[in-house]
Order: sequence, then structure tokens, then C-alpha cells
Amino acid sequence: MSETQIQKTEQPTMAFVLSLLAGLWMLSAGGMMGGFGGGGMMGGWHNMGRWQGMQGWMWGQGMHAFGLWWPRFGVLAGILVTISAVMLYTKPEQQRSWGVVILIVSALDFFLGMGGLLAGALGAVGGALALGAKA
Repeated sequence: MSETQIQKTEQPTMAFVLSLLAGLWMLSAGGMMGGFGGGGMMGGWHNMGRWQGMQGWMWGQGMHAFGLWWPRFGVLAGILVTISAVMLYTKPEQQRSWGVVILIVSALDFFLGMGGLLAGALGAVGGALALGAKA
């Protein structure tokens, strides 16, 4: 008599929580700086140069295009990390794939987006935990 055991994959809870916090932080930071919603912080990132008195130099050097895509990348990264964190929790058998996505997007947001040090670090740790967890 043989019994069939169904092995249930355990959800990577800590990786999920850290990645979700990182994604929400990236999403909110990019939204605030990009001027989405209520005008954003100081009228959005593109007005921040004027606020700091650097308008002539920054915008004359082609920084206007950089200032427009930078917060939008933060919002996109936040959406990707948040969705990946939810997928990490709901489909734990694919945790390594979602961990790679979270890790790469968090690293890119750390250097290019609006999430900053904390969100990038949370996402990197969450992605690394997802990669290191047993499947």
C-alpha cells in the first residue's frame, strides 16, 4: 500500500513582504516626484529644477528629457515589483523567476528611478530571499 504525498510549496512570506513594501515605496515615490495625482512634490520633478534655481543650466544641457522619464521609470518599476511580489506569493513554485524580476527591477530603480536607497535595498533583499528560499 503506497500513499501519495502531495508536497505543498511554502509561500516565501518574508520575501513577499519586503518586495511588496519596496514596490509600493517605488510607486509612491515616483508618483509624488512625477506630479501624478495632486501635482506632486513641488509640482513634479520637471519643476524641481526651477525650484532649485538650476533651470538655465539643467534644461539647457538636455536634462529636460531625463527629468521627464526618471519619475515615470520609478512608477513603472513600482508596478513591476508590486505585481512580481504578489505573483511570488500566489505562485510560490515560480519564486525563483519572480525573485529574479524583483532583484533586477529593484537594482535598476536603485540607480535610475525614484525609489531611492530604501526601496532598492528592500527590493534587493526581497528578491534575494526569493532566490534563496527552498522551492
